[in-house]
Amino acid sequence: MVENRRWLTLFSHLVIWLGIALVALPLWIAFVASTHSSDMIMSGTLPFWPGEYMGENYSRILFGDAADAVGVSVSTLLLNSLIMALGIAIGKIVISMMAAYAIVFFEFRFRLFSFWMIFMTLMLPVEVRIIPTFEVVASLGLLDSYTGLTLPLIASATATFLFRQFFLTIPKEMLEAARVDGAGPIRFLFDILLPLSRTNIAALFVIMFIYGWNQYLWPLLVTNDENYYTVVMSIQRMLAVGDDEVAWNVVMPATVLAMLPPVLVVVLMQRLFVKGLVETEK
Repeated sequence: MVENRRWLTLFSHLVIWLGIALVALPLWIAFVASTHSSDMIMSGTLPFWPGEYMGENYSRILFGDAADAVGVSVSTLLLNSLIMALGIAIGKIVISMMAAYAIVFFEFRFRLFSFWMIFMTLMLPVEVRIIPTFEVVASLGLLDSYTGLTLPLIASATATFLFRQFFLTIPKEMLEAARVDGAGPIRFLFDILLPLSRTNIAALFVIMFIYGWNQYLWPLLVTNDENYYTVVMSIQRMLAVGDDEVAWNVVMPATVLAMLPPVLVVVLMQRLFVKGLVETEK
């Protein structure tokens, strides 16, 4: 039984609003800084309200060169990050679902051994296998390409494990009924398993999209052409100016724009994301 105490409700709301303020205040300061000139930001007296340079700053980085260290517009950087994030997210989901489908619904030798070998790759993050992966990509001529950005990162033991655990909950009677109706493996996958996995796919898509969007080390290694730079690695390049003054009127708008796509994905898919994480009955 939940007690209805006014002071407890008030305290709970205060805690919630305090948490919102702690999260939102740095974001608001970043947005405000993106609307002022670099001199105003460097002066140490940044106002709390947006300035008059918002249109100039954002139009400059979206349609002109973001900075001397980057050489391309932020719109190009955002497009590259979007292609990379979508490629990684969709690739991970497709490959993981197919692998889990084969492991659960097909009988072949060393089936469990294959699964545990896939699962053991969780102990090998990208940073551990970065050198041999780079050598393979370079030998295949995939440097400075969208394929080189996405292909080495699309395998996912975590997604394979989650899909396998969900497929194990599918009743055997459903598979037998599909066979009686004449449904083959491909039709069973697309007409039955895929609709049932909708919430799982949505939850994994959100996680994998953010994972791909926030990649820094891998794009830094495989791209030398600024036309394939991603926005996350480019922000660091904008800050690495040596003894020169940082162009904060460029860095701050780029930072704000870099936050928007992951936020939009989470906001638009939050219901399916939560259901995919907590739902037990499909």
